[in-house]
Amino acid sequence: MALWGNTDSVYSDGTIAVNLETNEIFGVSGVVTFTTAGISTGDVVTVGAGATYGYAVVTGFTSTTISIASSEHFATGVTTVPAGVTYNVSQEPLYVLKDSIYRAPESKTVGYSTSPVFTGVFGVDSVELGVANAASGEGRKYAVPHTGWVGITTYVDCHGTIRVKSEVLVAGGILTTSDAPDNTQFPNS
Repeated sequence: MALWGNTDSVYSDGTIAVNLETNEIFGVSGVVTFTTAGISTGDVVTVGAGATYGYAVVTGFTSTTISIASSEHFATGVTTVPAGVTYNVSQEPLYVLKDSIYRAPESKTVGYSTSPVFTGVFGVDSVELGVANAASGEGRKYAVPHTGWVGITTYVDCHGTIRVKSEVLVAGGILTTSDAPDNTQFPNS
């Protein structure tokens, strides 16, 4: 695979278990088969909603197992992952995994208040871009200047107002998304 692809949700059916000692991910329930899911080496597995546990890069797979390069992109202090956790396989840019701004977990408390804010990388296609640009209120805050892989950071300012900063990481006019499971910021309608 190239440094990134054009799909924000390649596969996410069922739940998984992760063995951090052997660097393997196993389907626990609801997984049909990884070999027919469209997964490729170099894809990124987000483990847990909002990358609660972290990210891993796919190095191989069988029908029931995904081999990962390492657990270096897991959240600090993660030593085990409980069986039955959600996941999402995407083709997001690999270089972002090394960027401290987008380090797992995606949801965290920082900045000007103790309110939860988040950072994350999202695949935004032309439909999602149009919906965000046409939105009003809170939804309008997620309007971004271009389709592609977009980094989002939210924070609460000193007046208690939620602010959204966006950064187009990879401009992609042909991005095809299928709404990653935790992608409520960029709906298709």
